Amino acid sequence: MPKEWTEKQERQYKHIRDSEEGQGASTRRAKEIAARTVNKNRAQAGQTKTASRSSIKDKSPQQRGGQRSGRKGPKGPTRDQLYNEAKQRNIRGRSKMTKSELADALGK
Repeated sequence: MPKEWTEKQERQYKHIRDSEEGQGASTRRAKEIAARTVNKNRAQAGQTKTASRSSIKDKSPQQRGGQRSGRKGPKGPTRDQLYNEAKQRNIRGRSKMTKSELADALGK
């Protein structure tokens, strides 16, 4: 665990990791999901030096509760998440693109 994490965050990480493994996720995937959840909560609480806009403005993982998986309607990453990836890849015209246009430009 990173030394910046509190004991509560470490307990939360272990709980999420064990839960994901119990649901059939690989050990590596379970660790990734748990770390992302804890780090997103830290970003929303202002405990990190840098944080993406989507981490701060999006719902917390606990509130979202799997909203973007296994349901009808829009799925996958949010427009802001796609925009951030397009920004990293230096795709031109990204600020005027819609979610579907960003996904097409990224090849998703």
